[in-house]
Amino acid sequence: MIPRYTAPEMAAVWSDEARLRHWLEIEVLAVEAWARVGTIPAEDARTVRERASFTVDRVRELEEVTRHDVAAFVQCVAESVGPAGRWIHFGLTSSDVLDTGFALQLREAADLLLTRTERLLGTVKRMALEHRDTLMAGRTHGVHAEPTSFGHKLALWAFEFDRDRERLRRAREAVSVGKVSGAVGTYAQLDPRVEEHVFGELGLRPAEASSQVVSRDRHAEYMAALAILASSLDVIATEIRNLARTEVREVQEPFAEGQKGSSAMPHKRNPVRCERITGLARVVRANLQPALENVVLWHERDISHSSAERVIFPDSTTAVHFMLAELTEVLDGLEVFPERMLENLDAGGGLVYSQAVLLALVERGMPRDEAYRIVQAAAAAAWDEGKDFRGELEADPNAARLLSAANLAELFDPGRYVRNLDVVFDRLAKLTVGGEP
Repeated sequence: MIPRYTAPEMAAVWSDEARLRHWLEIEVLAVEAWARVGTIPAEDARTVRERASFTVDRVRELEEVTRHDVAAFVQCVAESVGPAGRWIHFGLTSSDVLDTGFALQLREAADLLLTRTERLLGTVKRMALEHRDTLMAGRTHGVHAEPTSFGHKLALWAFEFDRDRERLRRAREAVSVGKVSGAVGTYAQLDPRVEEHVFGELGLRPAEASSQVVSRDRHAEYMAALAILASSLDVIATEIRNLARTEVREVQEPFAEGQKGSSAMPHKRNPVRCERITGLARVVRANLQPALENVVLWHERDISHSSAERVIFPDSTTAVHFMLAELTEVLDGLEVFPERMLENLDAGGGLVYSQAVLLALVERGMPRDEAYRIVQAAAAAAWDEGKDFRGELEADPNAARLLSAANLAELFDPGRYVRNLDVVFDRLAKLTVGGEP
């Protein structure tokens, strides 16, 4: 199915137009800063502000000759200004413009991602509270363990997204840093007051110290936050895929009228949207590796990081932006089947209550090893021979001596397993989403 991703804002962040617009503002602010410190005429700075412009096509045309993107851009802008254009890029090096502009793009992308993370978190929180008492089998190793609730499962996801949200906020802060400090970061051709003015206007922070580039540990942190967020999305997508299997069928992705699950098999309702999320999560996680490799550069800089960054950051932010929208739609329309959850919970005649029976026998004086053997034998009969677990316990004289039918009925009540979950849901209710609890 062709993805219905119709949000143009992330694409706009990474467009050539947006990138060059950021570069232009940085260059103009630097000229104005030079005028403020008295190095260049104020009239020239006003002319630059009024006339400086570019077209993407002209920059591309010049780059065919210069083979250098910033040099082509500087030439294009200078052409638009006239004689005062000589002050464009005065004292700056390419990375002053590249890294500062990149910071602006990463900050904008993070804002878009945070908005969508917030919405998804709200959806998951709401569903968790709604399904507080929707009982189902908890599974470990893919095998029934003990009863839980679907709401409890959702609560785990909500708290994980809260942590993702905080990681993304920290990553946004980490990359909201640039530099206007010259060729190797020593301010040899720049007055530090120029940098101070530029970043004051842009709302960024100057790097405490820089080489010719901003240190790439910041960008690796940002990509790590994206990779972890993608993995959190994958957690839910994978769980939905498992719970949607035919033999489980406890939930189902929304299935639209007219939708077809297979070109060959009309009965199919495949969890394709969750599978898409899982596939893209693999791409985003893989993109973390080059971001980590980019931390290591030669001396004051090389450009081995640059080519990789032009791919991994636009691709990863766009992928995660899409994944957030996709999963929010899936959860908003998710079909949940509580009756099927209870049917699966009762499979094997109550095998999920084995620990409760074990502990009850121990509490009544039976040695633990003996109690374990009795309960395990009854479970094996249910598992291997299709017998009823509870019936096997009632038929065992040693178990029946300590546990009456009424005792077993109480132990086999799934509600006992979620009676202490108020502590979790009280914490969840206090979780702030969109500025409100």
